[in-house]
Formats: sequence, structure tokens, C-alpha cells
Amino acid sequence: MMKCVYGFLLLLLVTSAHASVDTLSVFSTQMNKPVKVLVITPDKMEGTRLPVVYLLHGFGGNYSSWLKDAPQIKQKANEMQAIIVLPDGGYGSWYFDSPVDATIRYESFMIKELLPYIDAHYPTKNNKAFRAITGLSMGGHGAFYLAIRHKDLFGAAGSVCGGVDFRPFPKNWDLAKALGPLDTHAENWNTNTVINQIDSLRSGDIQLIFDCGVGDFFLTVNRALHQKLLSKNVAHDYTERPGAHNSAYWRNSIDYQLLFFKNWFAAN
Repeated sequence: MMKCVYGFLLLLLVTSAHASVDTLSVFSTQMNKPVKVLVITPDKMEGTRLPVVYLLHGFGGNYSSWLKDAPQIKQKANEMQAIIVLPDGGYGSWYFDSPVDATIRYESFMIKELLPYIDAHYPTKNNKAFRAITGLSMGGHGAFYLAIRHKDLFGAAGSVCGGVDFRPFPKNWDLAKALGPLDTHAENWNTNTVINQIDSLRSGDIQLIFDCGVGDFFLTVNRALHQKLLSKNVAHDYTERPGAHNSAYWRNSIDYQLLFFKNWFAAN
């Protein structure tokens, strides 16, 4: 009997092995401050170079939020044989360079500082065909925004219940602090919202996947983005599921998006 118990415990130990998690502080010259970043690497790397997924948190979150809400992403790094990077995006940055607040320069941080840092310090495949980005809510906006504006760097992008058009919410989530009030700074809002960024997209530029819960307050803007992509004949994967704007929803959703990226990496 003891042998059976020991064997079960050994099997449990082996099958529950998780990836390694590094906590970094990457100094941003763009914002003159250190930025916390988590980097998840497989416990056993099966290749000398690995693809990378950047995973962005939502409004009010931080670099550790995804790992708390969806702890399975450590095992997903093993299954995908990929590096997963979780940067801190500030309390309400929306991952752009603010035209009114010089302390908010997260697009420049991500593109000019974090990507080169990760490629220099980890065994990445430094090629857009092996670099993806996704996120939830504010991070869903950020993932699409960065990928569309930097198609030379990202080959795939996702969004989980993302704020892909924030103009219907002018009083929410510190947006006026980052863009100026909508009634006096409408051009800032129009220029930096995702649904207008896709005007530059052609089908095949980026592999796109996004979803939203049918009880989510961002459902209408996600449906509008889906319809606009259809009207432009831009290929994409869009799904609606039961659920609201909460951790239970995105904990489930991220598994589908990481599978999408895994299959895309394998195809490349």
C-alpha cells in the first residue's frame, strides 16, 4: 500500500512541474523609472530558441495580476515551449504614449526597451513569426494597439474582453488623464483607440484572436470591431461566450488564446 501511495506522489510531483518565474526590474529611460516584469520560462527547454508571448494586465492591475488570476499559465509555458512575459503597464496607461502626460510612455517602453531587453537576456526567437501579444480589458486594448502599430515586431495578437473602443466611456478608467477630456481632445481619443487603428490593417498582416463575454460591458465595442474587420475582409478569430468582466472569464479565455498562439508558432 505504501508503495502505491509513494508512486502516486511521485507521479503527482512529475506531472505538476511548473515553469520558472523570474521577477525583473527593467529601467525605463522613456519614463525615468524601473518597471517590474515577470518572465516565465519552461522548466525544460526543448529548443535552443523559444517563441515569446507578451501578456498585458488590465486597469488597476500590475505585473503579477495574470499569474494570480490564471496560475495555469506557468504550465502553459511548459506545454507551449514558449517564454511568457508579464510587464507592468501602470495603473491606467492603456499602453500608449500619452499626448498630454509625459509620465505615460508605455508604448515606447514596450517597443524600444522591453522587447530588446527580453531578446538580449533570454533565448528568444527574435522574429515576428514567433512573437505574440495579448491581454485583458485595458491590456486587450494594449495588445491590439501595439501589434497593429508595430506589425514588423508582432505576428499574432489577442484580446480578452478588451476595451477596443474606449470612446463610449469618457469618464472611466483615468482615460481623460491620459488623453485629455473627450470634449476638448477628441482627436487624441480617435487616434489612439484600437477600432480606428485597424484602418491600416490588411488581411494576413497579423493573426488576430479576440473574444468577449455576453455579460461584459465591452461586448458592444467588441462586436463593432468584429463587424469592421469583416467589412475590411481582414481575417480574424472572434468568439462570444457566457461570462462577465471578471477573472473567471479571462482565466478560461486565456487557455484558448494560448492554444491559438501555440498552433501558430508550430505552423511557422
